[in-house]
Amino acid sequence: MSWSGLKKNLSRATTSVLSKTGNMDRTTDREFEEEERRFKNLEHKVERLHKEANGYAQAVRNMTASQLTIATTIDQFYDEGAPMGIYGIKYKEAVAKLEQQAQDEIDAAYRTTVLEPVGRYSAFFPEVNDAIKRRNKKMVDYDAARSKVRKLVERPSEDVTKLPRAEHEANQLRESYETMNAQLTSELPKIVDARVAYLDPSFESVVKSQLSFAQDAHNTLESLRQFFPPETEGYELEEAAEGILAQMRELSICGLA
Repeated sequence: MSWSGLKKNLSRATTSVLSKTGNMDRTTDREFEEEERRFKNLEHKVERLHKEANGYAQAVRNMTASQLTIATTIDQFYDEGAPMGIYGIKYKEAVAKLEQQAQDEIDAAYRTTVLEPVGRYSAFFPEVNDAIKRRNKKMVDYDAARSKVRKLVERPSEDVTKLPRAEHEANQLRESYETMNAQLTSELPKIVDARVAYLDPSFESVVKSQLSFAQDAHNTLESLRQFFPPETEGYELEEAAEGILAQMRELSICGLA
């Protein structure tokens, strides 16, 4: 940063402090402040939505990968000739298919219809924030120039040219500030309203993507029902487990008493 740039930033910082403490008149625009508040609120929500949407995609990948790991591990418990061996193989094949379906859905349709549109919309925000920062700097410069004019009016300088020069500078800064302020006040609502074109279709796609994944998972796993006996009542499972424990006690292979 150049020396002149450093001095200007220091001057703006001083002006900002003085205006906040009430020692200097501060330009206010309630309409702009309201539009800025709406924009900041939207920015926070969209960035959170984009983060959570990415998190959902990763969660689905992790879940299907874990299912495949479980299936691979279960498959190792059975020999090919064991009664449950073929079922372990079928389960492994089913969840491998489900994982591939999830990858295709997440990496294609979900990314195209959800992640990318929300990401493109949020990509506008840094540029808007830069414009707001420039507007605020112009406002601070204008306030400093107004304060200088007021001081020269209250305490005239021996140099009679100082006041006209200060007034001319203040007028130029006022025009620059007002032009940018008006532009932003007009454009911010349009940026906020543009959310509809990006977020409504993405919301619909989120629901459809989740429905599609749930249906695929249900249909794929439902096809395995035929390989398993009807559901056993809880008490029958408890009796079977108790019988196994009794045999273990008789063989003295555990410390159960």
